[in-house]
Amino acid sequence: MPRGARLDTPGTLHHAIVRGIERRRIVDDDPDRENFIRRVAAVARESRTPIYAWALMDNHAHLLMRSGEGGIARFMRRVLTGYALSYNRRHHRHGHLFQNRYKSIVCQEDAYFTELVRYIHLNPLRAGLVDTPSELDRYPWCGHAVVLGLTDHPWQDRDYVLRWFGTHEGAAKRAYRAFVKKGIPRGERPELVGGGLVRSMGGWSAVKSLRSRGVGQKGDARILGSGDFVTRVVGEAGDRIRHQLPGRDLLEAAGAIIRECCTAHNVPIAVLRNGSRRRAVSRIRRQLTLRLVNELGLSLAETGRQLGLTTSGVAQILRRHP
Repeated sequence: MPRGARLDTPGTLHHAIVRGIERRRIVDDDPDRENFIRRVAAVARESRTPIYAWALMDNHAHLLMRSGEGGIARFMRRVLTGYALSYNRRHHRHGHLFQNRYKSIVCQEDAYFTELVRYIHLNPLRAGLVDTPSELDRYPWCGHAVVLGLTDHPWQDRDYVLRWFGTHEGAAKRAYRAFVKKGIPRGERPELVGGGLVRSMGGWSAVKSLRSRGVGQKGDARILGSGDFVTRVVGEAGDRIRHQLPGRDLLEAAGAIIRECCTAHNVPIAVLRNGSRRRAVSRIRRQLTLRLVNELGLSLAETGRQLGLTTSGVAQILRRHP
């Protein structure tokens, strides 16, 4: 079955999950973890993407965020491409680090926001990376300590999270911590990350109960929410797809950057794209590669098409100029 298109509109709440290829590690030590978080922070600030909860595990990562400027796909591409290249360079390895397609779930905010914050922030405890709630309070590789004010990451919107638990910070932090602690016995919560209708309705028991009463609900594996919410999100996405060319604005922006740079250096675009190895052209091609990938979040393959490079050639430039 073909995979569904990403669902995304400005302001949409997403739970993104990225895993190492074949469930392998994506971080080996604290410098790797710092590198990953630093990249998330930089792209979040630049793209104005609010992040509410996160957890960096050994072989996967969770992010609860709201779609900002440029959308979730571009955000994730910028973070993951940059990190993978730097990880491979540091550990003298080649090849893919992440699964080709990360999971992105559009979430119904009023029904699931606090549940998702709790689920994501309990990941280190469930995985045995910490043993007690008190250790989790100060664990540096998830957003729980940030919400409590024990770690400072200005790019994480802790204030928005706390407003769900109270109007005064002290009372809100106590209520939040109690809420998280109450979720420990609930375990893995597969209904929050599983598939389609089962997830949207809170598990198979809820689905069976509705079916036994003859109540139908629409489900979609890309969405966590009620049947009505699923219908609305899919409908909005369909309208957007019908009226927009995929990636049109991104390619127009890339073209504008290329034209500006070529004009400034008096180099015809055709020369840039025909594989010329003149030193001046190679230097311009390198500058444009860094801008298209790092500023626009353009994929390596599309960057290569725009500049007359192979995908491996783009990757080589990024490895040499992190």
